[in-house]
Amino acid sequence: MSYRLRFISTIFFLCALHAAIAMSFLIPMDEAQKNHLKAYGIVYWALQNNSDAQWLLNYRGGSFLCEYSAAIKSQCDIRGVSYEIIADAKTAHILAEIAGNDVNMDAVKLEKAPKIAVYSPKDKLPWDDAVTLALTYAEIPYDVIYDEEIVRGDLSKYDWLHLHHEDFTGQYGKFYANYRYADWYKSQVANAEASAHALGFSKVSQLKLYVVKTIKAYIESGGFLFAMCSGADTFDIALAAEGVDICEAMFDGDPADPQAQQKLDFTKTLAFQNFTLVRNPMEYEYSDIDVSDTRHVGETEDYFTLFEFSAKWDPVPTMLCQNHDHIVKGFMGQTSAFRKSLIKPQVLIMGELQSAGEARYIHGTQGNGTWTFYGGHDPADYRHLVGDAPTNLDNHKNNAGYRLILNNVLFPAAKKKKQKT
Repeated sequence: MSYRLRFISTIFFLCALHAAIAMSFLIPMDEAQKNHLKAYGIVYWALQNNSDAQWLLNYRGGSFLCEYSAAIKSQCDIRGVSYEIIADAKTAHILAEIAGNDVNMDAVKLEKAPKIAVYSPKDKLPWDDAVTLALTYAEIPYDVIYDEEIVRGDLSKYDWLHLHHEDFTGQYGKFYANYRYADWYKSQVANAEASAHALGFSKVSQLKLYVVKTIKAYIESGGFLFAMCSGADTFDIALAAEGVDICEAMFDGDPADPQAQQKLDFTKTLAFQNFTLVRNPMEYEYSDIDVSDTRHVGETEDYFTLFEFSAKWDPVPTMLCQNHDHIVKGFMGQTSAFRKSLIKPQVLIMGELQSAGEARYIHGTQGNGTWTFYGGHDPADYRHLVGDAPTNLDNHKNNAGYRLILNNVLFPAAKKKKQKT
């Protein structure tokens, strides 16, 4: 054989060998995964480092497929995340299976690591809030911003915003009855009033209204909002009460408008309508949106069901509901769940306890952006109380309730498809 033919044969052999051993990296998200929560951090890290990644909707619990690299493998080994290294032939087979018209699956390309902000007081610790706890545990970076940054216009820097368990009504969490003599409560009130005055507002409620209107405009311009517990319902209450004083004198120095209920404007809200305010300042509740005080569900019966959506026709809610378990353990909070009868008809309910008439996990669009509200405080702590010890997520690394939070974190990374009609 001539030198030229030997050279050509060698090239063909090397190409065939490369094709035979080319690999992809599968991060399973079914029961085979040792640490579901840190797996999201691996995918985020891969996107940060310009690796290709796909979200395999409804395939093995919503698994992830990445191009193989020794660096990703090393990160998985360090963080204790399960993975499978598969040949390209098997990758092609998986993608062909997912693409089939007879299966409820799809593959969504993840394009970039979203820039994340958490709206939270700067002195809060990560375990004060389930989302910051999840982000910290999954090793997903985020910035903490608060009222000053919102007023300054910094929100446009971020793709995704989470609202800490905030009270946007200006009633300081309605902790007055039980904690008005506590040092932490008095400090919180003093700091909030000082901040409002420094930013040019005469009342904390006026500052919080400015914040929610700015966040609403952020969503309309294409932002992604996620909120849990009281951060969800008080957001809408503040929007509906624009121009109406709903705070009693112990909160803002003057009495509330006696006609406040009749003056609410539900056309301004994102999710809820026709709700009734809880006017009593000594009652630890904002409105009848929340069902915490009226539900008759024991802890052992408190589970909610995730809806199944069409991966090919409804990829957005499908992404948000990816899980290895579609029956999720419920958990309490100041706002534990949302009364279904008060949810606007265009809002998508993604998780509910049907027998109790309550929704736990809801989603909607506003302009060019989206929002997701999730009831409860901590998916791994059924009844989280003030002063409780922090949750150690090493003991809950496969928690299905926490997965819903992290689905929302990765959601903005997905390449958006045009809705099918």
